Amino acid sequence: MTSLLQDWLARQADRRPESSALVMKDERMTYGELEARSNQLARLLKAAGCKRGDRICFLIPKSTAAIVSMLGILKADCIHVPLDTSSPVPRLAKIMQQCEPRFLLAGGAVENSLTALVREPFSKKFRIGWMSDAAPAGITAEFSTSDLPRYSPNELTHQNRGDDPAHILFTSGSTGIPKGVVITHSNVARFVEWAARYFGITSSDRISGHSPLHFDLSTFDIFGALAAGAELHMVPTEMNLLPGKLAEFIRASELTQWFSVPSVLNNMAKFDVVRFDDFPSLKRVLWCGEVFPTPALIYWMRRLPQVQFTNLYGPTEATIASSYYTVPVCPKEESAPVPLGSPCDGEELLVLNNDFQPVSSGQTGELYIRGAGLSPGYWNNPDKTASAFLVHPQSTEGDRIYKTGDLAKKGADDLIYFVGRADTQIKSRGYRIELGEIEAALSTIEILKEGAVVAIESEGFEGALICCAYAAFSNENTTPVILRKRLSEILPGYMIPQRWMHFERLPQNANGKIDRSELKRKFSKEIGGSDDRRPSGGAIQ
Repeated sequence: MTSLLQDWLARQADRRPESSALVMKDERMTYGELEARSNQLARLLKAAGCKRGDRICFLIPKSTAAIVSMLGILKADCIHVPLDTSSPVPRLAKIMQQCEPRFLLAGGAVENSLTALVREPFSKKFRIGWMSDAAPAGITAEFSTSDLPRYSPNELTHQNRGDDPAHILFTSGSTGIPKGVVITHSNVARFVEWAARYFGITSSDRISGHSPLHFDLSTFDIFGALAAGAELHMVPTEMNLLPGKLAEFIRASELTQWFSVPSVLNNMAKFDVVRFDDFPSLKRVLWCGEVFPTPALIYWMRRLPQVQFTNLYGPTEATIASSYYTVPVCPKEESAPVPLGSPCDGEELLVLNNDFQPVSSGQTGELYIRGAGLSPGYWNNPDKTASAFLVHPQSTEGDRIYKTGDLAKKGADDLIYFVGRADTQIKSRGYRIELGEIEAALSTIEILKEGAVVAIESEGFEGALICCAYAAFSNENTTPVILRKRLSEILPGYMIPQRWMHFERLPQNANGKIDRSELKRKFSKEIGGSDDRRPSGGAIQ
């Protein structure tokens, strides 16, 4: 088993240095070039004082420079922390304050965010490396890529071991503070090696890189390709809302594997951009992150009978995915559920009751995960780690289990089926979102008396519609347009509510708490056909 993730790159560069590793628009990088460039960056970082276990953030749009940064950080025995280039600066600042990076590597169109970050008081604790030829005016960078040729491109020796952290992925936190999930080299290697065997990935594969680099699905795209010596085709971010362009990308790139959240596939089906017997090179379509509506799956399977379709399930805390289900035949009924399936090698899915006993077949319980993919926990947050990663009380060996917050049941076929969420965490457009983080952001808007956020299941590509109920001090100057603008200064776009409803006072239950069930009922009643850009009789907006 691979002990360190960068070992895959070194092997491929040694065997096939001239083979193409990365493709991004008109730019290509071979395995030999990727190995040399990342080795040079690692040596530069070490010369700049980076030590084993240091965190290094990178704020770079999806590009070959971002992949070089990620690998160079790992080769320097450090932990990479990818930042979402579209996130508001306050959220980026919260992440950086938590992980206390030694360096921030930046590049691309991030000048405004970077300029704001260096004004933060904590900016004195980190230095900047510019992953292009010259840093923008006003930004003091310790180095740029023009300095890399001064360092040897040869392979480095490493101090890290398999159980050391490889990266920290920050997800939505219920208190308004993002929480960092620590993932080790071994966590990733265990899944990738299983997936490479199961899917039969080889050096002839051309793999999609659709997911953003701060999203855990991208980990499989990148390291699955490196492990097999395949060619990774990074999908430009601007294509995400253009289903026809995505279809053309699959054709033109002659992809053999597509992996994304279901909302992307659902949207492509909605706009009918897939032809019958389309994508002749495509062998497999994988999805993960949320429920894929069966009608959209039927659409894809009828048009692409030569393709294998596999549902993967697993939260970030369990490293990419913990279970899989390859759909054997096209479903006949649009209401037929697609199971979460069976555990991947080294994983176990447990459906338990409140006493941590297995529930009977057909009964709903809470879903827990046990096995090789479990994260060590949340970065510098022992309380949250202890509440989510439990010692299984029925185990004599002290096994850890992760409390997913999902409800599930075991079917008569012995497969696990998803039922819903047990808490206020949702999946929308593939993103895992804590509704509490949105409410925490609402509480900072001084023109609001109170606000609450609920989610309504949707048949659209979103997966769940985020709905905001609010009461304001002055109705004249408080509109959804104003509130959306204010929230966009704090939260990323995918967390901004899509539906809004004004109240003089939010409904309360018998305990004097906000009655969220009543809010969901009101939104569900009003939501049919409403457009969030158009007020509807003073109710839903």
